[in-house]
Amino acid sequence: MTATSEQQEIEAIRRVVAEIERVQRNELVEEFIGLFREDAVWTTGHGKVLIGRDAIAEFTRKVLPGATAGSIATYEVVHVLFVRPDVAAVKVRQRYLTLEGQPVPGDGEGAPLYVMTKEDGHWRLTACQNTVVVG
Repeated sequence: MTATSEQQEIEAIRRVVAEIERVQRNELVEEFIGLFREDAVWTTGHGKVLIGRDAIAEFTRKVLPGATAGSIATYEVVHVLFVRPDVAAVKVRQRYLTLEGQPVPGDGEGAPLYVMTKEDGHWRLTACQNTVVVG
């Protein structure tokens, strides 16, 4: 992968992470679910393991509606490691903010890791681990 093509792929990955933020902020359940591969694995910040898009969908339909009533989350890509040109480990900084944009007391940050795969020209969430930052 050339430096130019790597930068283009990183920008494409940043757009997916921005889409995660947008669809969660607007509670767009089906659009969020559509970001995952059919056989994706997701471990939530509380340790719930979800295997496959159907399990992710069932969970998301329960928790996303109403989730942004008092706060929002922002997502910032902090590191991308290309395992192969079509597989990337993406480290994200997740911050919880009030609707006025101030940090939510006690909620701190999350440090998700998204393993993404490029399929048919699109980056998809494949294996995701949400982690709460402590301390």
